[in-house]
Amino acid sequence: MEEKSNITTKSLTLEEELVALQGNLRNFALALTMDSADADDLVQDTILKVLYNQDKFVNNVNFKGWVLTIMKNIFINNYRKTSRNKTSIDRSEDLFQLNMPQSSGYETPDGAYSISEISSNINSFEDQYSVLLAMHIKGYKYEEIAAQTGLPLGTIKNRIFIARKRLQERLVDYR
Repeated sequence: MEEKSNITTKSLTLEEELVALQGNLRNFALALTMDSADADDLVQDTILKVLYNQDKFVNNVNFKGWVLTIMKNIFINNYRKTSRNKTSIDRSEDLFQLNMPQSSGYETPDGAYSISEISSNINSFEDQYSVLLAMHIKGYKYEEIAAQTGLPLGTIKNRIFIARKRLQERLVDYR
């Protein structure tokens, strides 16, 4: 029974500390959201998450820092979720409905020529540079390139850096 009363005392202390932090939470939420209503929602979400996860709080940890970190993480997660929801994918077969910028580089022969010139310049590099740069351009992460080639991560980054610099030097006219 004594252990149960100790837990209740701990939760009351936590709740009291949360009440004392309300002003700081509100100010930090306003700084993040720049909107009063969104800030109130963020404060409420943070308090709920703190209360739900109070068993994970360690007494020797900075309580204010812990709570503000929770708030920041909630804000970041909500922002990412909102960004994903705003992204629309056009699945229609009519390409004229795509919202491509007018200067995408693919609409003119000059744009196609510059892409072919870039490709030929990359292909003219030694294999140790061209292969790595081509993989990087295709979207492979440095770690993935290192795993596939068996080279150290630092070597991958260095060679891609050198290849990009050489490409910039050769294509000065396109800057």
